[in-house]
Amino acid sequence: MNTPRKIAILGAGESGVGSAVLAIKQGYEVLLSDMGTIKEKYKKTLHDYGINYEENKHDEAWILSANEVIKSPGIPEKAPLIKKLQEQGTPVISEIEFAARYTNATLIGITGTNGKTTTTLLTYHILTKAGLNVGLAGNIGKSFALQVAENNFDYYVLELSSFQLDGMFNVRLNIAVLLNITPDHLDRYNYELQNYIDSKFRIIQNQTAEDHFIYCADDTLLMPQFNKFKTQAHLLPFSLEQSQAEGAYIENENLIINQNHNIFSMSIHDLALQGKHNQYNSMAAGLSARILEVRKEIIRESLEDFVNVEHRLEFVAKVHGIEFINDSKATNVNSTWYALESMNNPVVWIVGGQDKGNDYSMLMNLVKDKVKAIVCLGKDNSKIHKAFNGTVALIEDATTAEEAVKKAYRLGKKGDIVLLSPACASFDLFENYEDRGHQFKQAVRSL
Repeated sequence: MNTPRKIAILGAGESGVGSAVLAIKQGYEVLLSDMGTIKEKYKKTLHDYGINYEENKHDEAWILSANEVIKSPGIPEKAPLIKKLQEQGTPVISEIEFAARYTNATLIGITGTNGKTTTTLLTYHILTKAGLNVGLAGNIGKSFALQVAENNFDYYVLELSSFQLDGMFNVRLNIAVLLNITPDHLDRYNYELQNYIDSKFRIIQNQTAEDHFIYCADDTLLMPQFNKFKTQAHLLPFSLEQSQAEGAYIENENLIINQNHNIFSMSIHDLALQGKHNQYNSMAAGLSARILEVRKEIIRESLEDFVNVEHRLEFVAKVHGIEFINDSKATNVNSTWYALESMNNPVVWIVGGQDKGNDYSMLMNLVKDKVKAIVCLGKDNSKIHKAFNGTVALIEDATTAEEAVKKAYRLGKKGDIVLLSPACASFDLFENYEDRGHQFKQAVRSL
């Protein structure tokens, strides 16, 4: 097969710039094109490598003449230029697809609606602690393509979003992890849940009998799909509800991993990450490590001393006995369900932002049990008011992080928790969820 030599890359963020560096190193003729402004740090990299780029426009003639196009995950399939490329038969792929061609490393891919980042970081933590030569990439950290271009890792732990999976066709993951499936990003999938489910199951495409598929046996959307998606991979389920002949499960408050008839066990109370959702994440990461024959003592130590990612149930401060927790990364209802489920004290809940077609009904029982007051942080909070009026007596509105924190502080008392877990995207008032989280933390520290 002749490798295409003319490649267009759409989107000059982390993945696009990394792809451009790898493409140049592999001898491609490259154009990196972005309809917006390119950040200075990325321009410097492009200049350093002598890569042709354009910003605030697309040279459609050049792009349409390319043999292949690498698309940023943020660009939807229905974008006019993408449709033109697809109509003329030009392959449109993801950075992950492109980079995987140029590495022989063992690939561990992790997806799911929730818990991806935590599980990816936890898996990376265990493998690093075990002394393996491992890279962290995908939807987190430095781009996979840049690391393939500049490093020589033996293993990669890849956090994979559905958008990245959509652009993957020939990648074979040695270990594929599917944590859960709940409705999310349905605007990108024609509001068809099955389309989103199909996207998630792309993680097992191309797996062979030598590979492993780790998945949640408790997930009601995931489990029926085995009738549709056949795989030769070795199946390793994990569950909170039932023991597994091979896989991972919780029994008598112990996390048990049974892989290849070799038992690992530790108390759930010793896990660094508490809450049922984190038991799932810990089981998935532990299974990945056992497949790679990481010693049990290393897994135990790693699960005990792991420090979670910023903006995911991150303790910020305790002010006059009120604890403030930053869960800005919770951009959908299911993420917020996990956050509320793990709270053991009365909650003043800061929620809201850009709604993605949210159905708040699944939160109702948790909100009744745990939430004493709500502060809505968004431009349009009417849907939240409608959902929880009558359930929560105190509901107030705010349009800045500072205002939300001050109101939550006033509504709380000693022993309460102020939880920022928005269940919504951040783009109505903030640049992204990181910006929202940083502003929240700054406001807490200013009390």
